[in-house]
Amino acid sequence: MQRYRHYGASYSSSSAPVAEAEAQEEEDEEEEEEEYAEEEVCEEEQPLLEAGVQAVVQDTGGVNEEEVPQRKGEVTPAVSETEAKVPPVESKNGKRTEGGGDAGGGGGGPKYSMFTWFVVLALLGVWSSVAVVYFDIVDYDSVIGKLTAYDTDGDGDFDVEDAKVLLGLKEADKTNVGDSPEEKTVLKPEDVSEPEAPELQREEPADATSPGTSTPEETPSVSGSEDVESEIQAAVPLPPLVEDDFVPDDPRDSTHPHEDDVITIDSTGVLLEETLPEESSVKSGQYVTSSRLSQEAEPTEAEKHSEERAEPEPEREKLKETENIPEAEAEHKLKEKAKKKKPKLLNKFDKTIKAEIDAAEKLLKKGKAEEALRAFEALVQQYPQSPRALYGKAQAEDEVAEKLRSNDMLQRAINSYREAAELPDVAPDLLKAALKRRAERQQFLGRMRGSLATLEKLVQIFPDDVSLKNDLGVAHLLLGDNKGAKKVYEEVLEAAPGNGFAKVHYGFILKSENKIAESIPYLKEGLESGEPGTDDGRFYFHLGDALQRAGDDSAYDWYELGHKRGHFASVWQRSLYNVKGLKAQPWWTPKETGYTDLVKTLERNWRTIRDEALAVMDQNTGLFVPEEENLREKGEWGQYTLWQQGKKDGNSCQGVQKTCSLLERYTEATGCKRGQIKFSVMQPGTHVWPHTGPTNCRLRMHLGLVVPKHGCRIRCTNQTREWEEGKVLIFDDSFEHEVWQDAVSYRLIFIVDVWHPELTQHQRQTLSAI
Repeated sequence: MQRYRHYGASYSSSSAPVAEAEAQEEEDEEEEEEEYAEEEVCEEEQPLLEAGVQAVVQDTGGVNEEEVPQRKGEVTPAVSETEAKVPPVESKNGKRTEGGGDAGGGGGGPKYSMFTWFVVLALLGVWSSVAVVYFDIVDYDSVIGKLTAYDTDGDGDFDVEDAKVLLGLKEADKTNVGDSPEEKTVLKPEDVSEPEAPELQREEPADATSPGTSTPEETPSVSGSEDVESEIQAAVPLPPLVEDDFVPDDPRDSTHPHEDDVITIDSTGVLLEETLPEESSVKSGQYVTSSRLSQEAEPTEAEKHSEERAEPEPEREKLKETENIPEAEAEHKLKEKAKKKKPKLLNKFDKTIKAEIDAAEKLLKKGKAEEALRAFEALVQQYPQSPRALYGKAQAEDEVAEKLRSNDMLQRAINSYREAAELPDVAPDLLKAALKRRAERQQFLGRMRGSLATLEKLVQIFPDDVSLKNDLGVAHLLLGDNKGAKKVYEEVLEAAPGNGFAKVHYGFILKSENKIAESIPYLKEGLESGEPGTDDGRFYFHLGDALQRAGDDSAYDWYELGHKRGHFASVWQRSLYNVKGLKAQPWWTPKETGYTDLVKTLERNWRTIRDEALAVMDQNTGLFVPEEENLREKGEWGQYTLWQQGKKDGNSCQGVQKTCSLLERYTEATGCKRGQIKFSVMQPGTHVWPHTGPTNCRLRMHLGLVVPKHGCRIRCTNQTREWEEGKVLIFDDSFEHEVWQDAVSYRLIFIVDVWHPELTQHQRQTLSAI
């Protein structure tokens, strides 16, 4: 029996009398009460109504639709006021449905509602998953990468076994020999081995920048007879290559006897076996630039002290430990850096406009320097007392200067840094950052004294900051004020005895004062510290040189380490201002250089050149200036310079006009901005320490003018040769070379530096002068 019937659209046309209908109503009501209890037990088993009989009205006063005639337009609703369940009904088409709705679907039952919601939720889940994957909402690689850190059993993922190990319920599996490098790195970062030696740093120039110091001009001008080897003596970071349109301001306004000989050249910079001329006093040896000794020629008695080198095992062990320093230190430094607090650049007022500052800063970080500059300029105009806005303006000007290669814009930035630091209520971190950056950019522009003044102010404000004092010491060195720098580093070492940066610089200063023995421990301990700013080719250079002069064979171990660190092209070739890829060999023939015409001119006119040199050797003229580079162990060595850094040296050609006129048309020599043309006279009893020139961009020619028959010789790497009058020797002085003058009279030669033949015309024009 049905409990509900909606009559929204169904009407009856029965002709039964009303009285009969009323009697029938009472009977139906009694039947309804009996059937109601039965319906509650099992609603689904109720029999369907007889065909043609309509549902019975459930409410009091209802009638059987079949027996009661309806008036036209009259509707009798049937609603149960006490029951909420919807039984199955038979629709007009004879089909059984749940919930008894009319043809219009006016009352959906619970079965269809639950199914509909299930479908809707399922579809939502599917499309959500598609959206997550398609739009990359979740970075699964990042999540998996983080879980890999907990992969203790080495199977490449994080699972139940890994969780057991982390909870201590199971021991971790040992890493097998065949484990991948990535797994080893995750499990045991402390076991990471020393990486391969970096590629040779032979770019122009080789950078080794100390933190906190800007890169100054590449080389100051050299006066008098000072040779370019002296440039190696500087203890400041090497400068970067500067484009032509962005140049920092200047802070100081016949046939040859060897012509047919062929030498094998390795274009990678590794020396190969070389066949020497028959008249050479030493047999050829095989060069291996990555090792200290390799089939050296049999040395003479006079050379044993420099060519017979022992293998000090203790020192080698120390060097091996030193090689591992950068790896452990780098990891430690990164952890320490992560722990450092982020600098607080905002004062109370700046915090109120932080949103505007952040918006401008965001432009700067995105590389939109011009837009950032406009944004910060607007902020400065609106909030002139905001240190952070003015500092941001300075940074934006700095970036624009780099982008436009503009010194004028860079000077604006320098001024803005100062103005930001001078505002009232400036945050200490911002004050330090602004003045430090100002000092760096002043150094870059060659404003060395201005940079020194800025750093002195910083040290006064922050007297306990050792790094600022270290920077101040470098500023003194850039000005050539070794005495001032020495005082600063003594103060640093008194306050922080283990400071590696101060040690290497203090050791350098002691060496420049020729205090060789005292300099060695400072240089060595500073390099072994592995602190930022110490891994510089100059310090390896000077430590090795000091050890050589002290007779310590471990010098070449340090040179080897410097080579492995990428500071030197090889153990023998230790120049620091290099162009990558140039052919590298110690000795050259005229044919190999391509400068045969110049060599022939020198050899054909050697007597004219000699006579003019002898004429100016009168001591009263003072034209021959003593060598001032601290390269001599003993003796006297004088030089008379005609060209230097590609320019004539004053009026020096007036006394040797014929010599100068011979050279005028050879621009590979007179235009060599990284070389010199000069006379060199050496008296008996002179010994020049092993040393190297500053660059691989030149070759050096020696024309013999007055050469004693015996006792004068020059060694380059492990080969020794002698000069001949009227003949030219050509070698690459970026390789280690050494000179002895043990004759009974003076030796006079003419030195002509020429561009390395593989340098292009553009490189010769754009390389900076040395």
